[in-house]
Amino acid sequence: MDALTDVLGLRVGHATLVDDGYLTGTTVVLAPEGGMTAAVDVRGGGPGTKETDALDPRNIVQRIDAVVLTGGSAYGLDAATGVMAWLEDQRRGVRVGVDPAHVVPVVPAACVFDLGRGGDFRARPDASTGRIAVEAAAATGLRAPVAVGCVGAGTGGVVGRLKGGVGTAGVRLPSGVTVAALVVANAAGSVVDTTTGALFGEYFEGRVTYPALAVHERAQRLLDDADRMNSRATGNTAAAGLTGTPLNTTLAVVATDADLSRAQAHKLAGTAHDGIARAVRPVHLLNDGDTVFALASGKHELPSDNPLALNEILAAGADLVTRAIVRAVRSAESVDGEGGLYPSYTELYDG
Repeated sequence: MDALTDVLGLRVGHATLVDDGYLTGTTVVLAPEGGMTAAVDVRGGGPGTKETDALDPRNIVQRIDAVVLTGGSAYGLDAATGVMAWLEDQRRGVRVGVDPAHVVPVVPAACVFDLGRGGDFRARPDASTGRIAVEAAAATGLRAPVAVGCVGAGTGGVVGRLKGGVGTAGVRLPSGVTVAALVVANAAGSVVDTTTGALFGEYFEGRVTYPALAVHERAQRLLDDADRMNSRATGNTAAAGLTGTPLNTTLAVVATDADLSRAQAHKLAGTAHDGIARAVRPVHLLNDGDTVFALASGKHELPSDNPLALNEILAAGADLVTRAIVRAVRSAESVDGEGGLYPSYTELYDG
């Protein structure tokens, strides 16, 4: 499917909130029964996260059942509560008693800043949104397609001056190992080379043709017009942050069916940030909360006599994050509402 669900057992569900002041949502990555090895690496200077300490290899939790990516800044982390409640109903989580119902689900979560982009600063995901997203994930089949663009946690995403969103990609390596990624593109930095109009991530993919100069100049004029409109929008300070500086974040989940230790999963999460750096410039700023989760199902053993076998998985993880960001930007649609005007890349450069 060229998606995160290429890793057998993973399911993805979105809850998308639009209209009535909303432009936000939640995305849940649901692990198969028994959970998956997990790790996290945070590079942005302004992260909003929950339960990430539980993923430290020095701590007790060995496997987790779900990861939550959500809009709503720190308020939106409440979506994880709804996912926890659903998992408890399924008796999934860390057993803490003799009764199988006595579980504590560990649900790591991270948020993006999209407050006010739908027009209402207080319109954001809550526990019910998380419940909707995890139920949507559970209702999908194995290796189901994953919706991309302005859905779930990417609904209110903005990348630089363009509309962002959700993207995904996957690959099966020559070794037989599957690696896949899902991103929520919502970066303070730009994804577009201002001299050519090309996406930075497509340089990596070998793109050799770029928008015509006239197209690029027209796009820049439209972006300038949008900036002026947004600056005059009543109460729109939330969309750019109270200081006028964008408060954003790129989130990613990188998964594999390889049998990784928690330390190896942590390495995968760390190197996957290279994929963000190829597609977004500048990256990992103090007003970003860039966070990457890594998941490993353990279905495919790596050769014990080759300690470097992990390298191809590390390289693929970063490559897929870049591809997923490009897909997110190309799949996004323009938004023109009470919270501001956010043009899409395809409207400006391909329309």
